[in-house]
Amino acid sequence: MAIRMILLDLDGTLLTGKKTVSPGNYTALQKAAEAGIHIVISTGRIVAGLPKAAKELPFVRYVVAVNGAQIVDVAGDKVLCREEIAPAEALKVYEVLDRYPVIYDCFINGWGYMGEQMYAHIDDFISDPVTNQMVKDLRKPVPDFKKLVAEGDHIQKLQMFFADMDRRAEALRELPGLFPDMVVSSSIVNNIEINAKHANKGEALHFLCRYLGLDISETMAFGDSSNDLSMIAAAGVGVAMANADPMLQAAADYITDTNEADGVAKAIARFCPELGLYG
Repeated sequence: MAIRMILLDLDGTLLTGKKTVSPGNYTALQKAAEAGIHIVISTGRIVAGLPKAAKELPFVRYVVAVNGAQIVDVAGDKVLCREEIAPAEALKVYEVLDRYPVIYDCFINGWGYMGEQMYAHIDDFISDPVTNQMVKDLRKPVPDFKKLVAEGDHIQKLQMFFADMDRRAEALRELPGLFPDMVVSSSIVNNIEINAKHANKGEALHFLCRYLGLDISETMAFGDSSNDLSMIAAAGVGVAMANADPMLQAAADYITDTNEADGVAKAIARFCPELGLYG
């Protein structure tokens, strides 16, 4: 069956390490869009945190944001779906996280927040300069973080960063058992992300299929990290990048090239031969 919707993770998938879209990937997506294929961004980022290269893609109408906590029609400036965590439940997670050497944050209504003391230690936990600056730019430091959570709106995502990878591995083992009604995943090597039970990229894919009247077999999804796993498993064609987590590669239908070598374009050429890419 022909592909009618392509869902794309950003970091480590569509974007290069410099957070750009390569000319090869851009051309492939442009041709797919011209052929009537829906091009959907599916990311752990908030909409406001989309990099310039992603925001400027003219053929993207739908964005799956914060791992599926929010699905947005960006052209119509309309939120189609929200799946969030109640403040009281979020506070239970933070109580557990206080036992770990981490900094943590939350996303509420499309923006990130972090306690002032943790914000001051971002450099100690995030060494990659691009990620470091992104976290600083997209988090507002607040004097009483837990008061903000307790008195605020529902939480789109909880995120934590580790400097000690052994403790991160320990948390990855512990958290799913403690919070079975939440989704525990990761998008970069030293973080853990927690969403509401139904806030995942796979369920977002199913929602968009219903919304757009598509069959699941007509979809192709690209990813590189564990927060892409549900989407890769759900899609008609699940594609893992060559630089992807081995667990994701094992679940994928196809492994393409890396995010630095037009991996997205090469898989589109293989599964959408009617586009005439590389021909």
